[in-house]
Amino acid sequence: HVQLVESGGGSVQAGGSLRLSCAVSGRTDNSYCMAWFRQAPGKEREGVARITAQGNTVPAVAVKGRFTISRDDAKNTLYLQMNSLKPEDTAMYYCAVDLTHSSCYTWNTATYQHWGQGTQVTVS
Repeated sequence: HVQLVESGGGSVQAGGSLRLSCAVSGRTDNSYCMAWFRQAPGKEREGVARITAQGNTVPAVAVKGRFTISRDDAKNTLYLQMNSLKPEDTAMYYCAVDLTHSSCYTWNTATYQHWGQGTQVTVS
């Protein structure tokens, strides 16, 4: 049974930084796509960044140059380094995995089979 647990959220002033982590358990290999999504109140969930099993990354346009996604397969952990945070980055952040693909090709949330519970990021 695959489980994802996020951590690292919090409140920060505009221009600040946060680092989110997502610990993955219940899977013995790392040959799958991983991603970060976010959802602000009253808005649809949107993709933030995704990373393939090979380590290739795709950031969303809104965060390109400010956020960096990475993975440490030895620790079964996904990261999101967020710099130059803006108030519009305020949202609940979720990690997700697509166990059926090693390459990430879509932001379609239905493609991702497992999700974490979310961690709140507030930028003021």
